[in-house]
Amino acid sequence: MTDTTGSKPKKSLVLNAFVEMCSGHQSPGLWRHPDDQSWRFNEITHWVELAKLLEEAKFHGIFIADVLGGYDVYSQSLDPAKISGAQWPVNEPLAPIAAMAAVTKSIGFGVTVSTTYEQPYHLARRLSTVDHLSGGRLGWNIVTSYLDSAAKNMGLAQQPQHDDRYAQAEEYIKVMYKLFESSWRDDAVKLDRKSGVYTQPELVRKIDHNGRFFTVPGPHIVQPSPQRTPLLLQAGTSKAGKQFAAQHAEAIFVSAHAPAVCAKNIAEIRQLARAEYGRDGNDIKVLALVTPILGATEEEAQAKLADYRQYASHEGALALFGGWTGIDLSKYGDDEELRQVESNAVKSTVEGYARFSPGTAKWTKHTIAEHVSIGGNGPIFVGTAAQVADGLEAWIEEADVDGFNFAYALFPQSFKDIIDLLLPELRRRGLFWDDYAVPGGTYRENFYRKKGQTGPLDEHVAASYRWKAGVPAEEAKIPE
Repeated sequence: MTDTTGSKPKKSLVLNAFVEMCSGHQSPGLWRHPDDQSWRFNEITHWVELAKLLEEAKFHGIFIADVLGGYDVYSQSLDPAKISGAQWPVNEPLAPIAAMAAVTKSIGFGVTVSTTYEQPYHLARRLSTVDHLSGGRLGWNIVTSYLDSAAKNMGLAQQPQHDDRYAQAEEYIKVMYKLFESSWRDDAVKLDRKSGVYTQPELVRKIDHNGRFFTVPGPHIVQPSPQRTPLLLQAGTSKAGKQFAAQHAEAIFVSAHAPAVCAKNIAEIRQLARAEYGRDGNDIKVLALVTPILGATEEEAQAKLADYRQYASHEGALALFGGWTGIDLSKYGDDEELRQVESNAVKSTVEGYARFSPGTAKWTKHTIAEHVSIGGNGPIFVGTAAQVADGLEAWIEEADVDGFNFAYALFPQSFKDIIDLLLPELRRRGLFWDDYAVPGGTYRENFYRKKGQTGPLDEHVAASYRWKAGVPAEEAKIPE
């Protein structure tokens, strides 16, 4: 897989650890394995140790997923998730970041927060605070949520319709830009002990936002943080999701079992970014979900996978599948071929899996469970470091991805295997850096490998909101 023609420059990959404040994450039931420590997610030392481990290995970031409700579609009950620990219970993702930041200097932290259930004024305060405390190493993974169970606990009968959630997200992000970038001038804070002026009052202003979903007079309650706007991450490849990503995302998270599933969407987002928003599509970095299972030999790696499968929970996997797709597979018999059922939604979803697993003769609900019980909706790469690196290079070539979010089977052993076995191979191939581009820099500086790039690129819409030092208010109009 290694390119020897010299016709195409190699990408230096963006690599994140993909985790959640729960046990197992993408591999429900693996908390039962004697070598797994993911059940320690309630302990702050669990997260501090992870941050130190990953920064020493020069990972770009720790990407923290989140959900606001339980997976209760399967069997019309939360019980399968409760029993298996399938992303249940799950803690709040911003909470451990300050502690992780305190023991590190360069690694970034991407945190998932929904635009559907929290007021932007409140979230802007929380994100700016953590950006301050981390020295500018915060990223925000913008999601619109997808579980009705979350909506019900937020006082709604059901979640808003998909396009309405994205319309709300579009207004939401603009309110955030106004608070982050337009409310305070860069040089508003004086800290002048002689005159007694902490903040020059005329350099802080209201944003006076009045929209369909939000009314926010402002000003932002937090002074400008090192990045002002956190690094913007996004996942979503619906029509509305692609439009949102093309305008706002600096990094996009994709998950599919084969690169061909993602390639068209990635190309479309980059084309939209160029054609409609004046952005260089290559500045949008695409990160694919992968779960590597590594061994010194292929036999050792396969033995690990066989060992892990003994602990994986099929019920937990079906609970996750139900939440991701809205499909309750408990309605079908254990031996029923799902490609022959009446439901078009079930047939099309299962056909999507089957297309890239031609060796599987029959697709039952247990086949689906086996398929997603380790690694979720992303591929599992099993083998030596060279074999796994070949698999990653195939994704780079076929889907034009720029990096990977590595999920774990065992915590933290899967990450240790990546560090000890895979990263040296990637470095040998020229695919991963030896050190941070800007040691001690912000998340965005290391993401773009450019010292001083603390804010979004000039071509990004957020840059048009910035109130720069020395610019009079009347010359720094707040965009609508």
